Amino acid sequence: MSIHINAPAGAIAESILLPGDPLRAKFIAENWLEEPVQFNAVRNMFGYTGRHKGARVSVMGTGMGMPSHSIYVNELLRDYGVKRLARVGTCGSLNAGIKLRDLVLAQSACTDSNVNRIRFRGMDYAPCAAFSLLERAHRSAVDRGLPVHVGPVLSSDSFYAEDPEQWKLWARFGVLGVEMEAAELYTLAAKFGAQAIAILTVSDSLVTGEATSAAERETTFRAMMDVALDTVL
Repeated sequence: MSIHINAPAGAIAESILLPGDPLRAKFIAENWLEEPVQFNAVRNMFGYTGRHKGARVSVMGTGMGMPSHSIYVNELLRDYGVKRLARVGTCGSLNAGIKLRDLVLAQSACTDSNVNRIRFRGMDYAPCAAFSLLERAHRSAVDRGLPVHVGPVLSSDSFYAEDPEQWKLWARFGVLGVEMEAAELYTLAAKFGAQAIAILTVSDSLVTGEATSAAERETTFRAMMDVALDTVL
């Protein structure tokens, strides 16, 4: 057992889905996993292990932002031997051609955080997805006929930015969407020799101002779960 995950050895599968919202983890376990068993409830950060199409898989919430995400991913990799991690979450579109509910596969993750600057003593690190997972995710989305986009995202420390126009700079350099965790996920996966990918559903658009509801974000976006399971299993 680790400090924040109350699971005995062997309770967590080598493949795991990581939504930010623990209630989304519960929703995934109840709707996609066979005979799910809860392995964590510390701080109500729910985690479950079950089977999908005969393969063992886990799902657990990680909270919002890189500090929270980092705690859980560190423990999953260091203490439980997880090998394949798929963040399943939402992002804001920075591109007029990327619509609500489209999928974005984060090929790499820019960031305005200082986490890696601290880690690498002032130098820059380029966090990237595992190519094998990226390729599988893209193939799954295309085979399912889903609108999918591949490219860099921004992992931001701020949900409410001081400069509401700042996103336009990132968009000008080809960044597809903004979220809050992928850069740390990719960095930690590289550190521990694991594979990671962020599979994101567009929940709102900074270009048009359109947005989905909180309820939709918690309990829908089903295509993202299907693609993620295709990818990590």
